[in-house]
Amino acid sequence: MESAAEIKRRVREQFGAAGDAYVRSAGHASGDDLEALVAVARREPIDRALDVATGGGHTALAVAAHARSVVASDLTEKMLVEAARHVTQRGVANVAPLLTDAEAIAARDGAFDLVTCRIAPHHFADCALFVREVARVLRPGGRAIVIDSVSPDEPHVDQLLDSVERWRDPTHVRSYTRGEWVRFFEEAGLRVEQTSVYLKTHELVDWIARSRATPENAEKVYSALRSAPADARERLAVEYDEKGEPISFADEKLLIVGRKPSGATS
Repeated sequence: MESAAEIKRRVREQFGAAGDAYVRSAGHASGDDLEALVAVARREPIDRALDVATGGGHTALAVAAHARSVVASDLTEKMLVEAARHVTQRGVANVAPLLTDAEAIAARDGAFDLVTCRIAPHHFADCALFVREVARVLRPGGRAIVIDSVSPDEPHVDQLLDSVERWRDPTHVRSYTRGEWVRFFEEAGLRVEQTSVYLKTHELVDWIARSRATPENAEKVYSALRSAPADARERLAVEYDEKGEPISFADEKLLIVGRKPSGATS
């Protein structure tokens, strides 16, 4: 089994070289999932928010419109530099960068009343530890909103999607089921208040190029989707061109909202 240190080394290497691509990514900059996250976040006043694994900074920027201040954190320094440049170019003054590990957040206990993390935990070495860290840095009564890829219930579709993810991006560790996410939250002492699922479509050319997959691995992705059984093609909403070549597919993103009980201690 690969060590956490090795996983993080590869994440830094992969995303350090692709920071600008994630700033420009339309799928990260918008979508039903991001709109839903903001809709939940703005239900209550936000004093200090933390966005974990901010990537291109899109979620931090969206939350910043409704918060007094936002900390945008990431494990990868080069990615954080690109996110900070993006924030500056947008003229937003209440977002500050923080270089830190999602599984060892460099913040005091109870520092934030909102923590967000979007489309990143499937790259984490230990998601349960990440959620415990989120719970630690939340103040009593604070909320966590996490969005990430969710594993399909059908084992053969799950295996297909997991393989496609790994070929496309070797830093993919694992996607989890709704039940696993609920358990992570509950075991960290967060009371689950909401779960929702959103379909996200990926245009294969852009999706593969953004991760800088090798030609061999890119062909593995196309071949797997080209030859997938009918029920898997339907489940993943695979679209094909007139020659039968796959051009897009869709996966599900789970939004989960948890609250740290008012009487809880970090």
